[in-house]
Amino acid sequence: MNTYYKFYPNVFVAKCEEPHEKGESILVTTRHGKENECIVFNLVGKKDGFYYYSIIRADGYNLQERAKAKAERYAKWASIADAKSEAQFNKSHSITEMIPMGQPILVGHHSEARHRRDIERSWSALGKGVELMEKSEAHESKAEYWAKMANKIDLSMPESLEFFEFKLEEAKTRHEGLKNGTIEREHSFSLTYAKKEVNEIEKKVKIAKLLWA
Repeated sequence: MNTYYKFYPNVFVAKCEEPHEKGESILVTTRHGKENECIVFNLVGKKDGFYYYSIIRADGYNLQERAKAKAERYAKWASIADAKSEAQFNKSHSITEMIPMGQPILVGHHSEARHRRDIERSWSALGKGVELMEKSEAHESKAEYWAKMANKIDLSMPESLEFFEFKLEEAKTRHEGLKNGTIEREHSFSLTYAKKEVNEIEKKVKIAKLLWA
């Protein structure tokens, strides 16, 4: 059986009992027992009798598609919560709209019990409206986050190799410019940070080549 194995943050490879060829279609089983059809890319390692391959889903589903789905789901939940919140605010208003503004509770009057009950119901609806509004805002915030993630390229995608090679050239150019003075240093650590960025991207390029070259 082929299973998923975490190779790097956000990158899962196929842990296989048997060797496979590049381009071969295999089934990979999740920890929950679900099987996904995947395409084999590269052999990234062998250990304890197992073969580890970089893979992509045959149906094209990846982290970007997952992020898009999450963004759509949270946006839908935000819309539902917003509609429910507005309904509660309207309910709160309708309960007390027949009570004159500033009208005190007439103690001992036949309307006292209804007046108190209506105020209590109004406050309850108002509280639910606020709660739902906060829930809507929380869902909307998460929807925005996952929408941004949907446009992110990471090492789980074959196109990451070309992307990080491009980013590496950019980082090297900036580092060299800061080093020779053609680019002004914003602070005393500008050169140090630029070199650190080059080193980090070089590491990603190395991993991307192992996975997708």
